[in-house]
Amino acid sequence: MGKAKRRKQEQTMDLFPADAESGREAGSYEMLPSVWHGDDPPLLERMLDFYPRKPPKKILDATVNKGRFWERSSRPVTGLDIDPQHEPDVVGDCTAMPFPNGSFDVVVYDPPHIPNQGRDKIKDFNTRFGLGEKSSAVNGYNFTHLYPPFMTEAYRVLTPEGVLFCKITDYIHNHRYQWAHIEVVKAAVAVGFCPCDCIIKVRKGPIIDPRWNEAHHARRHHCYWLVFRKSKKCE
Repeated sequence: MGKAKRRKQEQTMDLFPADAESGREAGSYEMLPSVWHGDDPPLLERMLDFYPRKPPKKILDATVNKGRFWERSSRPVTGLDIDPQHEPDVVGDCTAMPFPNGSFDVVVYDPPHIPNQGRDKIKDFNTRFGLGEKSSAVNGYNFTHLYPPFMTEAYRVLTPEGVLFCKITDYIHNHRYQWAHIEVVKAAVAVGFCPCDCIIKVRKGPIIDPRWNEAHHARRHHCYWLVFRKSKKCE
């Protein structure tokens, strides 16, 4: 092997040193794509392997609903939901969490996205995603007023260097584009989170409603998984 080729190989190996604490071996790095064609549970598994500095010992799903993210997972997850009918591990409000400071290594947040719509004949939004709640004109017909108090609580219950995953969808309502993912980023930065990444998750199909036969905007065929860290830096 030539000296130049050997030097390049050694430099590459230095980028991915063995890490006894994380369990990763040298050269075990696996790229995570920024566009995901698939379901949420396998994506979350990849994200949980990719972003935390070491394997998370305690994970909070702050809006667990029926727990569809974790049906085949063996992760140490605590499910929080305000609705007791879903039988979460803990009944509580994600804007006022009943947990001590620094309780979790990872927090997952999947709030309702489309408060005053979502009538699709082939999708039951209310049952599957908990979209029965309405938002008033005072709140701009969206749920952005819930983001700041949630972010305050998420920051509080995370350990230092902890990671927050937020699943967010933009949408059109009341003849206006609702920039939900931007509002989430603003709320997170305001409490001290460092925005670290964004994954575009492509849906199998956009929301369909007979009232939208002529829609003068692109059909929302995707959502976002936003990644934040309780730190001054991402890497």
